[in-house]
Amino acid sequence: MSKIRSGFVSLVGRPNVGKSTLMNHLIGQKIAITANKPQTTRNRIQTVYTDNRGQVIFLDTPGIHKAKNKLGEYMVSEALKTVSDADVILWLVEPKEYIGNNEHEIAKALMDSKKPLILIINKADLFKKDEVLETEDAFRELCEFKEVISISALRSVRVDEVMNAIFRYLPEGPLYYDEDTLTDQPLREIAAEIIREKALRMLKDEIPHGIAVVMDKMSQRKTGLWDIEASVICEKESHKGIIIGKNGQMLKKIGTEARKDIEKLVEDQVNLKLFVKVRKDWRDNELLLRTFGYSDDKK
Repeated sequence: MSKIRSGFVSLVGRPNVGKSTLMNHLIGQKIAITANKPQTTRNRIQTVYTDNRGQVIFLDTPGIHKAKNKLGEYMVSEALKTVSDADVILWLVEPKEYIGNNEHEIAKALMDSKKPLILIINKADLFKKDEVLETEDAFRELCEFKEVISISALRSVRVDEVMNAIFRYLPEGPLYYDEDTLTDQPLREIAAEIIREKALRMLKDEIPHGIAVVMDKMSQRKTGLWDIEASVICEKESHKGIIIGKNGQMLKKIGTEARKDIEKLVEDQVNLKLFVKVRKDWRDNELLLRTFGYSDDKK
C-alpha cells in the first residue's frame, strides 16, 4: 500500500503568467480570480486538492514585480514568504519571457530555499516549439529544476502532468485538511474577490490597479437568500464616475456578473448591492491597507 503524501506547493512568477488560472484548474474549481491584467492576485490564496495519493495545499501568490507603492511592496513580500513555507515550488514563466534582474532575484530566492523546483512554461500553445525550448534552456541556466513542463493552463493542456510531478516530490505526511476542503479563504473574501474580478475585466486599464472591494454586509435569511453589500474603493473622483457609468450602467453590469458567480459559490440566490467610495491614494496609506486586508497582521 502506497503511503500518503501531503504538503504545501507555492506558485511564483511574474504578474499575469497564469498562476491563478493554473491553480483553479488543478483543484477543479474557481477560487482565485483571473483577469487579463497584471497584479490580479493581491493576497496569498490557499487552496486544497485531495485524492487517493494524498493532499496538496496550493499557495497562489501575487506576481513578483518592481513595487511602486506600499501595496506593491506588500504583494511582493507575500509572494516571497511562500517560498520558505513550501515543500515544492512551481515557477511559472511564459515562452520568450525576458530574463532580467527580476528573474535573477527570483532564482536566487528559490535556490536558497533548497526546495524541489519545477519550471512550468505556460501558454506554450501560443508559441513555436523552438521558442519554448529556448525558454527552457535559458531558465535552466538560472536554476536547477527537478522537472520542466510546458502547458496551457487556460486550455488544461498537460495540467495533469503538473499534478503528477507535484506528488513525486511531496513528502510523506498526514492530511492537513478534511477531504472536502477546497480553501481556507473566508466566504466574504472570495465574494469580494469575485466582485473585484468583474471590475478588473470591465473597466479601463488605468483604473483596476486602484480598486479594492470591501464587504460591508453578508448575511443569509431563513429563506436561504443572501443579502450582500459591498463597497468598491477607488482613488479618484473621476474614477468613481467611470465605475458607476452613465445612468449607473457600468456598476449594474459589474454587479450582475458578480452576482451570478457568487450564487454559484453559495448555491443560493443573492441580493447584491454595490457602492462606490473614493479613498485618495489608499495604496500608499498603511492604515487603509490594513483596513482593506492588505497587511501582514490581517489574520
